[in-house]
Amino acid sequence: MPPSSLFLTAEWRHLAMLNYEVDPAILRGRVPDGCELDFRFGRTFVSVVGFQFLRTRVLGVPFPFHRNFEEVNLRFYVRRQVDGAWRRGVVFVKELVPRAAIAFVARRIYGENYVALPMRHAMERAPEGGSTKLSYGWRALHGKWEGLTVGFSGLPSMPSEESEEAFIAEHYWGYSRQSDRATVEYQVEHPRWHVWRAETSALSCDVSALYGPEFVGALSGEPRTAFVADGSPIVVHRGRRLT
Repeated sequence: MPPSSLFLTAEWRHLAMLNYEVDPAILRGRVPDGCELDFRFGRTFVSVVGFQFLRTRVLGVPFPFHRNFEEVNLRFYVRRQVDGAWRRGVVFVKELVPRAAIAFVARRIYGENYVALPMRHAMERAPEGGSTKLSYGWRALHGKWEGLTVGFSGLPSMPSEESEEAFIAEHYWGYSRQSDRATVEYQVEHPRWHVWRAETSALSCDVSALYGPEFVGALSGEPRTAFVADGSPIVVHRGRRLT
């Protein structure tokens, strides 16, 4: 991509990823035109992901009070064939951020379902040899705090390319369906991430109110996998409408 295509630069750090197997029938109506669901050994996944957005610049400009913030999103995985090769990407069901201006820009530029809510995060580092607890929270419209937590310990490692962690983390394209049903595609650049496999994990929220009743079955149980990625600097390119 030429430099003129750059839209946003930032760092994504401490990504907590809770991954759930889901009936593909729930997702098919949400797949943008030109894409298809991305399966892993016949399984379809959704992920609840919490992370820190740091040192954010939009079109090279750092906006005061909007550089460092939390995000929590629910996403699933698709792919699109271009010139005989697959572009593996994500589609977001909903994204939570703590700033109304961030949500407005994301809705306007990419057509994404961003919602602004009060948010917080914490990382409680245990004494040497103990488990570290990472949590992301948001205050729902009913006034109660909800959130996700992951416990992990030890040193991170690079997952094998065949692992479930690699399948979840290594999608470098984003796709969103616009109000006129057109598809917008955008590229996300970052190196491969090291990960910690979670020892404990939990999602505490009103799934039906936040994401819709169709996700209650999948998100009410234990995640199939959970891990924390260390993160890195990232680049998000401008989106383009597919013809």
